[in-house]
Amino acid sequence: MPIVTGSDTAKTRRDLTVGGQTVSYYSIQAATDAGLGDFSRLPASLKVVLENMLRFEDGGKTVSIDDIKAFAEWAAKGGQNPREIAYRPARVLMQDFTGVPAVVDLAAMRDGIVALGGDAQKINPLNPVDLVIDHSVMVDEFGNPRAFQRNVDLEYARNMERYQFLKWGQKAFQNFRVVPPGTGICHQVNLEYLAQTVWTDTDQTGATVAYPDTLVGTDSHTTMVNGLAVLGWGVGGIEAEAAMLGQPISMLIPEVVGFRITGALTEGVTATDLVLKVTKMLRDHKVVGKFVEFYGQGLDNMPLADRATIANMAPEYGATCGFFPIDAETLRYLRQTGRDEDRIALVEAYAKENGFWRGADYEPVFSSTLHLDLGDVVPAISGPKRPQDHVALDVAAQTFKDYINGIRPAPSAPPAQKFEMTEEGGSPAPATGEIPGATHGAHEVGTFAVDGEDYRLRDGSVVIAAITSCTNTSNPYVLMAAGLVARKARERGLTRKPWVKTSLAPGSQVVAEYLEAAGLQEDLDALGFNLVGFGCTTCIGNSGPLDPAISKSVNDNDLVAVSVLSGNRNFEGRISPDVRANYLASPPLVVAYAIAGDMNIDITREPLGTGSDGQPVYLKDLWPSSQEISELVERIVTREMFIEKYADVFKGDERWQAVETTDSETYDWPPTSTYIQNPPYFQGMSREPGTIEDIEGARVLAVLGDMITTDHISPAGSFKPNTPAGRYLTERQVAPADFNSYGSRRGNHEVMMRGTFANIRIKNEMLEGVEGGFTKGPDGKETSIYDAAMAWEAQGVPLVVIGGVEYGAGSSRDWAAKGTNLLGVKAVIAESFERIHRSNLVGMGVIPFEFTGGDTRKSLKLTGDEVISIEGLAGEFKPLALVPATIRYADGTEKTVQLKARVDTEVEIEYLQNGGVLHYVLRNLAKS
Repeated sequence: MPIVTGSDTAKTRRDLTVGGQTVSYYSIQAATDAGLGDFSRLPASLKVVLENMLRFEDGGKTVSIDDIKAFAEWAAKGGQNPREIAYRPARVLMQDFTGVPAVVDLAAMRDGIVALGGDAQKINPLNPVDLVIDHSVMVDEFGNPRAFQRNVDLEYARNMERYQFLKWGQKAFQNFRVVPPGTGICHQVNLEYLAQTVWTDTDQTGATVAYPDTLVGTDSHTTMVNGLAVLGWGVGGIEAEAAMLGQPISMLIPEVVGFRITGALTEGVTATDLVLKVTKMLRDHKVVGKFVEFYGQGLDNMPLADRATIANMAPEYGATCGFFPIDAETLRYLRQTGRDEDRIALVEAYAKENGFWRGADYEPVFSSTLHLDLGDVVPAISGPKRPQDHVALDVAAQTFKDYINGIRPAPSAPPAQKFEMTEEGGSPAPATGEIPGATHGAHEVGTFAVDGEDYRLRDGSVVIAAITSCTNTSNPYVLMAAGLVARKARERGLTRKPWVKTSLAPGSQVVAEYLEAAGLQEDLDALGFNLVGFGCTTCIGNSGPLDPAISKSVNDNDLVAVSVLSGNRNFEGRISPDVRANYLASPPLVVAYAIAGDMNIDITREPLGTGSDGQPVYLKDLWPSSQEISELVERIVTREMFIEKYADVFKGDERWQAVETTDSETYDWPPTSTYIQNPPYFQGMSREPGTIEDIEGARVLAVLGDMITTDHISPAGSFKPNTPAGRYLTERQVAPADFNSYGSRRGNHEVMMRGTFANIRIKNEMLEGVEGGFTKGPDGKETSIYDAAMAWEAQGVPLVVIGGVEYGAGSSRDWAAKGTNLLGVKAVIAESFERIHRSNLVGMGVIPFEFTGGDTRKSLKLTGDEVISIEGLAGEFKPLALVPATIRYADGTEKTVQLKARVDTEVEIEYLQNGGVLHYVLRNLAKS
């Protein structure tokens, strides 16, 4: 609610009449007229934050006049003024993987506030919260008409405890809505329905106030909605919970990188190709912790779906957000997706009146700039391990071969192993002819037969081809292109190769509607791209099992199997435990690689296969023209589709309506549940905060390399019975078939702490040649990271983790910080941190430190056998302080180095004193 208590900004409030309705708003021009500064050349993204300051100015309690003036100083200083401010987003968006633990925390906070003598009803979201269940569906069944129904049945069977809990939360908490399973991906539902671009609410006087739609989300790809000029970004669940409960988000006024776009895409180039290029450019430009704003006349040629694709990938290029200002295309999209006409009129009038409109003369001040001519973008993919590993399509095959040559110590050819395909997960369609490109000297093993023909798997065999994720399935242009490639392939008699697991998981029901209306779903079905569910699926590691025979052949022969997906993440160990090389590609290219079945094939020059007429078929024979795609989108995708599909968005199907739950103020934690457990964070908590202490005699739990992602720290996918998490569930009579995934069990801290640092591809440099969640225990022997941490805890020894550059890259998952905390880690020392994970660590009471003076784990020759003590934390510990750390090596020698505490603000100091942000909020609510 936009309540203003300060007297100085009251004079900046003005009225705006639109369509016969008068609303109030906080005018940036009025702030200039009042002598607060010249804000005319601020980027639109920063004007959104400035408006927030005007609306919530409270005489200096959280927002002061000096905070507002700082934005004018930012522009005068050329885009530099890192002043700490308190920002209040209008709403919160969650998905179920991150949302369940957030609701668990809120339920635990209700218990905690009661224990402190407070009122449980004080634990209620003050801002609207929407949770979309989209992360639970797995691709167990595929390639047949029963796939969708079977996967939905399994989803409910596996996740009923979680769904009952979320329904309890919907009843127990105010301002909390749940979008049921099978509706779509949260970011697409947000883009297509929830977001309004300009929001309205009533203030304490009952007047209607208009203000920019803003949010934070418990998923890093919350940034997607920036394509609709809605400022939003991902935060960890703990930070989102604090925002729900009225705690402002402490942040520094960011730098804003201007990304000027000119020209237009050439024939055959997709939005996915564009975003992979943008990701590479911005990652090279180093935009971590910064806003990126796109501008330039090239936006006139860019539909909003393409903008949303670029905005979605902000976590991959490292920025806080990638923002597109309001313009005519924003209005067109709002109208097409069924928004109310009065709302659209308000968006236009407000944007033009308050300086948010991108006109032809839009040229604000930026901290730095980049330029891209859309005509320079070429077809591309990214891989095999990182989104920024941009590879032009015409060199993709050679680049993959170079990658294989780099990881194979010497050519080898283990004996071929014959195996048979099973019917599990859908039997593949018969293949036509031998694998193209068999002359490429790849490592081949694993002969199997289909319809009497023999085939071989080898390094580069594509075993997963998935049209998936919020990034691309929100975009009708690339989805229609995929359907047209499938249609043309079907006409030529081509289909997927028999070893490729194919799937289509749209981002919303509207996507399924327009593919069906265009007649393209039938063509996709013919190639095995049947609907498998509405959700994230393969992009988050819910790819489901491969055929057992294929999995066995890949693992027994150490093959580098490949996945190609239209997603946003391709980190090691994320997509499937059987796949070592993952490539991001546009949906039509996903279809093409399913047909080719092999990353060694240069699909720009070599045939994808042989047609029914016996002639080779090339990619160019299947690729639709831009005009063909655009005409189809304009004819098929209608406003009425969106209105119909979102009419009962919160109702759900009969299964959701049948989910029963308790009706109580506090949650009755089922003691036998393996999905939902009461976390230990608030148990035995005192009413008063503690103090920050020096870290003395800490041992090293892990020494990790560069680009350690939150997937490495807290994986979301499946796990095996011999892991600590698997043993925990087995001891509770849970069969391996019912383990589900780490992501689905984030409501149980016992599973999640056992899964911390347990990614199958993580490499702890304390052990040579070992992959997975292992380290040295107190006895110096190899053991699991969880078991070692518990052994050190039993001895009362604190722990530290050592990392390289970009530590904590990737998603916003708070469990990467929660699990670190529960393992007894007091500090993480790295060369640099990604934005969200750094904040999450502080929010969980773990102090992030950066090496200084050119020191690294390598220059300091850290092996993990050291004892580390960090001083300067007790007493006058200040933000960004330099503190001494003493390293005692195994031979007894010592060295003292300077570390920079990445505790960036005074508020974060208070969080650490309280043991974390939720403890801070809980104590304040209990006292109020």
